[in-house]
Amino acid sequence: MRRSIDDHPFDPTLDPVVADDPDLTPVSWGVAISDDYDDGEPRVIVTVEEIGRRGEGLAAHLLPDEARRVRRALRDALKEVGEDPGA
Repeated sequence: MRRSIDDHPFDPTLDPVVADDPDLTPVSWGVAISDDYDDGEPRVIVTVEEIGRRGEGLAAHLLPDEARRVRRALRDALKEVGEDPGA
């Protein structure tokens, strides 16, 4: 089983600061799930790709505990910048 959950292609109109800064790389990201592994354990796949370099990005294949750790880190980062971390 492999299924896409969400993705976000970079939109330069939504973040012109990143789009216009030559020192920053605009990226798209995607989240999927898969259990196509030798051990049969499901994993969360997070893929990050530079704009214009489709298929050349990095994909992290995260076990559930690792995915929860990333979720906690994102929640904590949102709190640090004064944003509501959501549910």
